[in-house]
Amino acid sequence: MSRQEINRSGEMEVFVRAVELGGFTAAAIACRMTPSAVSKLVTRLEKRLGARLIHRSTRRLQLTPEGCAFFERSVAILADIAEAERHASAGEQVAGHIRINTSGSFGNHVLAPLVPAFMALHPNVSLEIFHTDRVIDLMEERADVAIRAGPLKSSSLMARKLGTTRSIIVASPDYLRRHGTPYSAAELAKHCRISFSYSRAIEGWPLLIDGEIATVPAARSLQVGDGEAMRHLALAGAGLARLAAFTVRSDIAARRLQPVLEEFNPGDIEEFHAVYIGQGGPLPARVRALLDFLRENVHL
Repeated sequence: MSRQEINRSGEMEVFVRAVELGGFTAAAIACRMTPSAVSKLVTRLEKRLGARLIHRSTRRLQLTPEGCAFFERSVAILADIAEAERHASAGEQVAGHIRINTSGSFGNHVLAPLVPAFMALHPNVSLEIFHTDRVIDLMEERADVAIRAGPLKSSSLMARKLGTTRSIIVASPDYLRRHGTPYSAAELAKHCRISFSYSRAIEGWPLLIDGEIATVPAARSLQVGDGEAMRHLALAGAGLARLAAFTVRSDIAARRLQPVLEEFNPGDIEEFHAVYIGQGGPLPARVRALLDFLRENVHL
């Protein structure tokens, strides 16, 4: 029999059970074998090792010195195997650390309110959430999940759609008192329009004019790198901003911000996805639990 065909851990387990239970018959029952199969296995083991391990008698098994040494080492090895399997199978338990990348807007207005419920469901999970509107490399940043807005580029990443949102042009009441409320696309030229400093799928502000969608070019007078910074500038009265509805919903309800040019809103929507590295094996249970939770609880 070649070395590859020998099930050493299986032999050790049967041998240990026979010693612990005091006989081949008891070991056979525990291991779901026949007594003759157990006896043959031990004989084969002794032949391969070149040492007698057990003195047989009709009443009980008695270990030889070599058998005692082999029994002790076998118990230790089987314990190590069991421990290794427990560590590996921890991937099937909802436990461990999860790194999440998301934009500041999504993180503050959508994800943060859901965190307490997720942590209550999975108390053995720890979360690390970092905000950036920049598209990151998940492997390089060691992120388990990233939340991304807009159309997904072709990649090796897996994705789960979380929902869609429309965008709204808003301004603070103070800004509108000082600069007036625009009532047409042409009037936007007279206003400070806060824009993003990075390239986006759609540059500028799309507006529905005479039944057709026209895009007002992005302004360059005030630019920011993330949506949450844009929101704070709008709240401070720095200018008009076009933001995802979930970002400004509570501000509009509290009248901190006011929708502008809604009759020209084309109703375009932006998709949000949770992306993750899912190829090359099953997902850890902690990541799978988070993805399932987000899909069920994110409402944009």
